[in-house]
Amino acid sequence: MLISNENIVRVGIAQMDIVSSPNSIRTSGLGSCVGVIIYDSSKKIAGLIHIMLPDSTLGKAGQINQSKFADTGIPALIASLKQAGASSFKMKAKLAGGAQMFQFSTTKDTMRIGPRNVEAVLLQLKKHSIPVVSQDTGGNSGRTIEFDPQTCLLNIRTVNQGVKDI
Repeated sequence: MLISNENIVRVGIAQMDIVSSPNSIRTSGLGSCVGVIIYDSSKKIAGLIHIMLPDSTLGKAGQINQSKFADTGIPALIASLKQAGASSFKMKAKLAGGAQMFQFSTTKDTMRIGPRNVEAVLLQLKKHSIPVVSQDTGGNSGRTIEFDPQTCLLNIRTVNQGVKDI
């Protein structure tokens, strides 16, 4: 249930942002993309990044959007959270998305964007010693997620599958 006096910060594809309680943070359109929440429950602060691709080497040469890729976006989100007062040793993560949205007749790895995004995110979180508390990944349905830093609950609405909190 959403409380009317709180603000919901919306994060678009390949973007990130940070909120503190009583505000919550939301992203929609998570198909093969992964929504990663990193939060410090003691400070009631959370960041959300909407990861599109696993690796920035997949990007075009020149200026890249850090938030688009797991390998550049996760470290950037961690740095922003620290700057906002979060303690790195208290950070935890929750994630959702990484669906395989289309069925391909090929087994080519390049077509497995959803699973590869999840693997890349988990690798970055492990590299930065951030435990993953829970995740809702895979499948073949799109998701919308909303995180409340007060309760530390991640609300997930999955297309044709209802709503749940993790």
